Amino acid sequence: MQIRTFSPYKMPNTMETTIGLYAGKIWEYLTRHPKVDVMKLKFELNITSSVLFMAVGWLAREDKISLTQDKNTLFIGLKK
Repeated sequence: MQIRTFSPYKMPNTMETTIGLYAGKIWEYLTRHPKVDVMKLKFELNITSSVLFMAVGWLAREDKISLTQDKNTLFIGLKK
């Protein structure tokens, strides 16, 4: 049986890791931009729609963000 150990400086490349990293990038971006169109965020951070929405879901589940919709545009911001 082989035991896998991970360096704290090199995390395993899993979907959960990717989603968590992008959730952090989104949170950091929102600290500088109070309310952002989700599609603008997608292009600013250069991520796929699927990873974007999974990371947004992660932050929503942790109750870190607020989501509002104006017509066909979804906006995201940090909760106060």
